[in-house]
Amino acid sequence: MLQQDSYKQHISAQFNAELEAVKNHLLEMGGMVEQQISRAIESLLNRDSGLAEEIIANDELVNKLEISIDEECSRILARRQPAASDLRLVFTISKVTTDLERIGDEASKIARQAVRLSEEGGSPSNFVEIRHIGSYVNTMLRKSLDAFARLDVDMAVDTIVSDRSVDTEYATAMRSLITFMMEDPRTIGPVINEMWALRSLERVGDHASNISEHVVYLVRGLDVRHIEPDEVVAQVEESRRRD
Repeated sequence: MLQQDSYKQHISAQFNAELEAVKNHLLEMGGMVEQQISRAIESLLNRDSGLAEEIIANDELVNKLEISIDEECSRILARRQPAASDLRLVFTISKVTTDLERIGDEASKIARQAVRLSEEGGSPSNFVEIRHIGSYVNTMLRKSLDAFARLDVDMAVDTIVSDRSVDTEYATAMRSLITFMMEDPRTIGPVINEMWALRSLERVGDHASNISEHVVYLVRGLDVRHIEPDEVVAQVEESRRRD
């Protein structure tokens, strides 16, 4: 098991500083992406095309951070040849960075739907589904980043389990929106845009769950990708019994 500060204990103070710096840069990227998602939802709900265009433009900053963090990870691997928990930390940071970049992409997609909806008018659903699922996945993203920052496996597992609820809510929302289109064909354009935005939010939930899976790997050394949440819970509990 990776202890809260085990990766900080090295003979080389410079190595400590490099690991801490790349971790902080990842959390900086996480904060930026979290803000991108929140603002993208806001731009959609308010049909604010100006804010939406800002979010689309800011995606380039997220992309640059991804490249910068990847370069830091590559330098650490080349120069330090880390072993054990340090190697897991570097690999985890690299993988989490990829998920964060993709969440940033989803924020841009939501913002593009906001631009289209600002031209077409409001949604017959009054964005009820967007508000609900948007709030849910924002919480998941925040918890996944907190789990990484604190090396909190329980919080990570809770986030993984939460993704099932997002999937259920997403399916319900899509059925509801299809009903609107069937009842009034004039709503087809706006509703399709809302559906695409919901799809992006559902993907944000998937990526938040991925980040949490990486945290489980980092702390417990367990690869819990591609298995059901109940099995994740069982594997984590089993690993604790073996400690």
